[in-house]
This record gives sequence, C-alpha cells and structure tokens, in this order.
Amino acid sequence: MTDDVDLDVEGLAGDGERAIAGAHSTEVLAQVETEYLGKRSALTRAHRTLGALSPEARKEAGRHLLEVRTRLEARLADRRAVLVEAERGEALRADRLDLTEVIPDQVRSAPSRGHLHLVTQARAELEDVFVGMGFSVAEGPEAESDWYNFEALNIPPAHPARGMYDTLYLDIGEPETVLLRTHTSPVQVHLMEEAVRSGTLPIHAVMPGKCFRLDTPDARHLPVFNQIEGLVVDRDITFGDLAGTIQAFTEAYFGEGMQSRLRPAYFPFTEPSAELEITCTLCLGEGCRTCSHTGWIELGGCGMVDPAVFAAVGIDHTEWSGFAFGFGIDRLAQMRHAIPDMRSFMENDIRFLSQF
Repeated sequence: MTDDVDLDVEGLAGDGERAIAGAHSTEVLAQVETEYLGKRSALTRAHRTLGALSPEARKEAGRHLLEVRTRLEARLADRRAVLVEAERGEALRADRLDLTEVIPDQVRSAPSRGHLHLVTQARAELEDVFVGMGFSVAEGPEAESDWYNFEALNIPPAHPARGMYDTLYLDIGEPETVLLRTHTSPVQVHLMEEAVRSGTLPIHAVMPGKCFRLDTPDARHLPVFNQIEGLVVDRDITFGDLAGTIQAFTEAYFGEGMQSRLRPAYFPFTEPSAELEITCTLCLGEGCRTCSHTGWIELGGCGMVDPAVFAAVGIDHTEWSGFAFGFGIDRLAQMRHAIPDMRSFMENDIRFLSQF
C-alpha cells in the first residue's frame, strides 16, 4: 500500500507543478492552489489514507506527503511573486499618462494653451468694472479672528444672526478664537481701522476673495466660494447712492437691459438692508430648478453701514455715512454664462472648462 500511495502522490506532485508553472495570472494560480492543496484536493485525500497503513508505513508515507506539499507550496510562492510583479507592472503601464500625446485633430496645429478658470476670469472682470467706477481694490486674510468676522460687524457671541453662518473654526480659545472667514466683510473692518489710524477717510473700495462655510454643495452653493465686497464711507452718502451704484454695476457686468431689484432684507452690519436679485438668465424669469422656480436669482446683500459698525472702528457716524455690498463671484459667473449648476466649477471637467 505504501508503494501505491507513493506512486499516486508523485504523479499528483508532477501534475501540480505543471499546473503552477502554466498559471498565467494570480486568479488562475489561486484556482490551482485550491485544486492541489485545498481541503478537497487529492493531496488532502491522500493524507486520509494514512490511517489504514501500518505505523512504519504511515510514518514514511506521511513524510513523503509533507515533502510534496512543501514542494508545491514553494512552487506556488515563487510563481505568485512573479505573477504579482507582472500584474503590478501591467497596471502601472495602463495608468501611465503619456504627457507627449497630442489630440488627433491638433496634430497639424499647435496644441492649445491653457487659460484662467472661469471664476478667476470673473473676478478680474469685476475688479475692472469697479475700478472703472472709481473704486480701489483691497484684500485681507482668509483666517480671521472672531472679532473681525463677527463682533466688529455687530454680531456678538449670543447674537442669533450667527446662525446665518456655518463656521469653520481653526482655534477656539484664548486670547482669541480663529476661524476661516465666512464672508469678505472683515476686510471692511480692517480698511476702516487703517483709515482711522492714518486719517485717510473717505473709503471707496472693493474686496474680492475666498470665503468658507459648512454648506452642502448644490446648484447655487459651494462650501468654498468667492465674494467681492464693496465699501463706501464718505460724507452725505445715501441709500440712493447705493442703488445707483448697484444698477451701474449690473448693467456694466451683465449688459444693458438686465433687470435687477432690491428686496428688503436683514443683515446685522447694515441698516437698512436689502438683497440684490436679477432675472434668472437660465429661464429668463419663467422659473427653473436653479432659481427655485421664482424667476429671480439672489446675487448678494447690501445696505447702509450700521452705526454700531462705525462705533467698533472709531468712526463718528454723525459725520460719516456709507454703504456696503457683497456679491458671490461664483454666482455672478454662473448667471452671466447661464450655467445650471455651480458644482460644475469644482468638477474640473476639461470639456466644461474649455468652453471659457
């Protein structure tokens, strides 16, 4: 019986080695391993025949079976290492980018050059519009203290208006709380403080930049968005000056004939306050998903600077008055080019970006 077992096992070992050598993938190799070394393999069944042998024969046959199993496992390990390396190399070759590749329809012409992102283009155009209206351009830090972002703008810690902002805090503690600014209005505070220190009032400035909120992206909102803030502080400034400025801006950016309206609103840093809306450029006032079926799109807020804000920076509101406004640059670009979903700005789809 021992000789019969030895003969069967040797034949099995030869078949297994040939199957291992012929495996062309790790998947096939796994199947070979199951067939020759698995719980239902012939080798395992051969182990079960040992109980019918005499003690001496059992010892010799067991040793032989162990040698065959060890030999097959070694062959499997060697073949697996080769196949894994080959498959990894193939995967890397498949993922490799050919940076010298030229799109077929451009073979006979020079490759096209890149360009600024649509939002960046919109920011530059807006700056040009306001500079042409007599404004200067200012910038401020994206990480602000709680005082500049909220308190100096008439939003103290317990004020319910803080619920209007989903704030990303960087450091909560002493000596001050630091956060990513939720609007560009803190730059107004910096400008007014500097003007008071240097005696350079009046102020006519716009302040573009990024803002951050815990918003869920949708057709009209992004968690990281761009605003352009405006501030005028001068003598005898009225709400009529604000309305005229916004109408001039609307026509300069969107073209003559664009309808806009100011709707009463509430902002803690302006009084009275209003929201600027324009006719939805996608549905032309008929109502669609982007404008929530109202026919109007809100571009931002505006109003006369609240005396409490002037008091926070040391400006006498009996001598000086002013107005402020803030528009979303992303939304302005969205409306100007009739883009249904603002999330397109974040997706980096070259087919979308190449249109602008």
